[in-house]
Amino acid sequence: MAKPVDAIPNGALSRLRAEAAQCRACPLWRPATQTVFGRGPVSARLVLVGEQPGDREDLAGQPFVGPAGQLLRETLAQVGIDTASVYLTNAVKHFKFVPRGKRRLHQRANASEQAACRPWLAGELVRIAPEVVVALGAMAAQTLFGNAFRVSTQRGAWQTLPNGRPALATWHPSALLRIRAPDRVQAERQFAQDLARVADHLTR
Repeated sequence: MAKPVDAIPNGALSRLRAEAAQCRACPLWRPATQTVFGRGPVSARLVLVGEQPGDREDLAGQPFVGPAGQLLRETLAQVGIDTASVYLTNAVKHFKFVPRGKRRLHQRANASEQAACRPWLAGELVRIAPEVVVALGAMAAQTLFGNAFRVSTQRGAWQTLPNGRPALATWHPSALLRIRAPDRVQAERQFAQDLARVADHLTR
């Protein structure tokens, strides 16, 4: 990853998941229901890295189970990628929110909170060693490629990670859900095109 990690935790992925469940490296664990660690096969050839869990993910303890996850799964199926073969995770493992009555409104994790979570993501990537990594959204993209990276202008272009593996960034599906028509149609088409590029690479 472009952003530094002081130390990558040791052990199998199952151990990392158990340790992350007890993480107290930043204050986000206090209001959150639970840690939302990555899910998917250890042998996954493709890792998708989102930004941080939402309300549904916090309650379920699994990434991408809300409306954004549904759009992601539909698009993966559209381009011929089996979601069950993909490892899904986030750059930040706890839901950060602001309460508004009975609702919990998403709030972006700050720099120190993101830094506290990076060792877990680094551990996931090292253990899985995927052939391709896809960053969904700006936070994930800048974690992998640096703060200068802009999804709006650089999405869909292949990048090379420090370990030599290919990676690219695309829109986060939750961002697509917030875009109004007719712009949403074009953004969803771009999202599908980017994932189709990944599918093509995996079939070579």
